[in-house]
Amino acid sequence: VQLQASGGGLVQAGGSLRLSCAASGSMFRIDDMGWYRQPPGKQRELVARIFGEGTTTYADSVKGRFTISRDNAKNVIYLQMNSLKPEDTGVYYCNAFRRRTGTNYWGKGTLVTVSS
Repeated sequence: VQLQASGGGLVQAGGSLRLSCAASGSMFRIDDMGWYRQPPGKQRELVARIFGEGTTTYADSVKGRFTISRDNAKNVIYLQMNSLKPEDTGVYYCNAFRRRTGTNYWGKGTLVTVSS
């Protein structure tokens, strides 16, 4: 499974960005997908996750501002980010998880920079 994230960039605080992650390769039994981020000097953290059943979960820090969605026909997930804050700055990574084997797949990150 290959994951290609795009949509990062520089935005002012209060602005919006939409990240996309296109998945290719063997998508058979890819169950859950999500977005993680790594702020400068910090560890990678969960931002949002969408499960195979369609349910979603978000980090408390982004609830009400970010929305994750999934287009199964196109094998793409999105992260709509609104009301961005400087603390949202970081490299955003796309993730896919195959439950049957417990395998995580990661794409190269896309940088999001929010200026104050």
